[in-house]
Amino acid sequence: MAQIELTLQPMTRTMAWLAPGAIYLAFAGVLAAGIAILVPDRVLMWALFSASGTLLVVAAATWFAFAYHRTRRTRLHDLISQFIAQDASPSFTTDSDGEIGFQNRAAVERFGSRGGQVLSRALSELFADPAAVLRRLQLKAQALGAAREDLVTRRGHVRLSVHQVGAEGYLWRLEDMAERAIGGHGAETISLPMLTVSESGTILFLNEAMRRLIGERVRTLDRVFRDLPLRSGEMHEVATPAGPVRATIAQIEGPGGRSEIYLLPISAEQAQPQVGSFEILPIALMKLDTQGRVAAVNRAARGLMGKTTEGAHLSDLLEGLGRPVSDWVADALDGRADRRPEVLRARRGDKEVFLQVTLARIFEEGRAGLLAVLSDATQLKTLEAQFVQSQKMQAIGQLAGGVAHDFNNLLTAIAGHCDLLMLRHDKGDPDFADLDQISQNTNRAASLVGQLLAFSRKQTLKPQMIDLRDTVSEMTHLLNRLVGEKVSLTLSHDPELRPIRADKRQLEQVLMNLVVNARDAMPGGGEITITTENLHLVQDIPRDRVTVPKGDYVAIQVSDQGTGIAPEVTRKIFEPFFTTKRTGEGTGLGLSTAYGIIKQTGGYIFCDSVVGSGTCFTIYLPAFDRVIDVDADEPEPARELPVTREASSKPATVLLVEDEAPVRAFASRALKLQGFNVLEAENAEEALAMLEAPDLAVDIFVTDVIMPGLDGPSWVAQARESRPGIKTIFMSGYAEDVFKNGDSPIDNSVFLPKPFSLSELTATVQNQLG
Repeated sequence: MAQIELTLQPMTRTMAWLAPGAIYLAFAGVLAAGIAILVPDRVLMWALFSASGTLLVVAAATWFAFAYHRTRRTRLHDLISQFIAQDASPSFTTDSDGEIGFQNRAAVERFGSRGGQVLSRALSELFADPAAVLRRLQLKAQALGAAREDLVTRRGHVRLSVHQVGAEGYLWRLEDMAERAIGGHGAETISLPMLTVSESGTILFLNEAMRRLIGERVRTLDRVFRDLPLRSGEMHEVATPAGPVRATIAQIEGPGGRSEIYLLPISAEQAQPQVGSFEILPIALMKLDTQGRVAAVNRAARGLMGKTTEGAHLSDLLEGLGRPVSDWVADALDGRADRRPEVLRARRGDKEVFLQVTLARIFEEGRAGLLAVLSDATQLKTLEAQFVQSQKMQAIGQLAGGVAHDFNNLLTAIAGHCDLLMLRHDKGDPDFADLDQISQNTNRAASLVGQLLAFSRKQTLKPQMIDLRDTVSEMTHLLNRLVGEKVSLTLSHDPELRPIRADKRQLEQVLMNLVVNARDAMPGGGEITITTENLHLVQDIPRDRVTVPKGDYVAIQVSDQGTGIAPEVTRKIFEPFFTTKRTGEGTGLGLSTAYGIIKQTGGYIFCDSVVGSGTCFTIYLPAFDRVIDVDADEPEPARELPVTREASSKPATVLLVEDEAPVRAFASRALKLQGFNVLEAENAEEALAMLEAPDLAVDIFVTDVIMPGLDGPSWVAQARESRPGIKTIFMSGYAEDVFKNGDSPIDNSVFLPKPFSLSELTATVQNQLG
């Protein structure tokens, strides 16, 4: 009968819609028949017939108009009815007055047949004052087209949604939220006392077992528990008509700040749960004896732990505590653990699971034991690992910046005085080989510091517009020598490749690092492919915890056919000092350096690898429209100076400002050997005091960037107020704070990175003066 009524309801409403037109037609027919019988005058009769004919036409037009519009509405409602007929959630269609026109099978099964009734009457069995809720949602739907609201009912949480259908129709859907809630569908009928509470402490729902326990409906949490705040896994006092009852609390956080609180009675006198309640409780629990062995495990705990056998010791199931599990169990039994949660790793081979475990004392049948409350902390542990990794990377970057300044000063002094010694020893001298070794190892140490600065993105770059096709072609000979005879190198370029802006030397280092790694991954030989292409991203691309913004890029791919990289290693390959090579075969700084250079250039680097198939590194660098005066951005190469200057030339005066005495001593001797007059100052203040003498002529400033007191750019700016246009050379091993993006804050100046050799210093001074 219910199914028949579902079909008849739309038909009945359609007949009601068509009734006005039928009445008009009937009235016109009766009027015409009465005229033919009662009016003898033929002229008058034809006049009345004409009037009745007009009425008949109007009635027919009205009937067809009603029929057309109502038929369209009927078809729309029929389509909606077919669409929601098999919906698992109760659904209704109503008119603007709330009268039900159609209800699907789920609605009939839950509320019975409600044809011809208003929806508020059907929902009155579910929650109080439904008319006000329906009116509020219907007004929102009229304005926005749809509306919804989550409600707390006698049976749990529901979501009532409405969509406007046509001008006067509405589709209502009642979605039971119990599936989404932590408690599930059995919250009302479960024998375990439970309640739902909001973030502010307002009680939203009490199940039947809780209502029987506390004897009344209460609105706030402090009316139920005397010892707030609640701590999951601990015992609390519950106020009941018969007096306070102690119970263990299991609290589960839900959506929207709501929580579900379950009571675990601990004695026969305190409302023991019925058989099976421990098993179906939706929070993971384990009961342990005084030795730490498992006495009982519920279904939720087995889902987290995997296979768990009763009688197993807790140490056989969990690891990573950092101390004996037996000591932890003993502390919990004696109350010394203070119910502090511990995060441990589950011993299961199928996947990695971290659990937050809280131990609380319980007493059952006069015997002491422990209740272990478990919660999945895998995601939390993953976030913690990412945070620790981020902090580690930041610490390494700060360390690199702090070490670089002092360490490069030491290397400058070592390399400089070594160069001074080598000037007094020719290649045939027995000491020349030792001095050459000192020089080479100093350069290696300087390269190591440079790699740390590259990773932390605190090196000073010299960007210029470059065409990757030319850059890679120039490197081909070197790369072929690097890969050896067993490995072939293949290049593939986009014929219309757009230029990029980068530090050419640093980019070459990135490519060499990637090619060397690809070679090492193919000990038996293979092919390395370098591909460049233009790439246009129409939307942002999220990948590897970063998002590549949409725009134009030049993509560089370096791929090999090697052994590949395991997924757990791929996450660490860009970390400094991480390497899979044996000790002595690699520093672990190659990929971290590449990462830092690409990021500082404004690009992105990613790794895709399949074990046994090969690896592909992809670099995205911002593309530019055209090469704008490539040579303009490229610094003029340093020219080697002859050992002595011409005697006839007037010696230039150099003001050397350096706070490190060994560096200052080396630089002063190197410049004097080349015939320059050198004035030395220990700091910026001393240099400014010297320049106060009006008769002192200075041709060039050579100054350190970072010094106590005023830094290099600051004192040079002050000195140029009275001596405009003097050329300047800034020296530093770490100038990230002053030379951002490779641009000098002072015009007519150049940057000389530490450590530098004797020839580099003198050539830079000569170039500035020239």
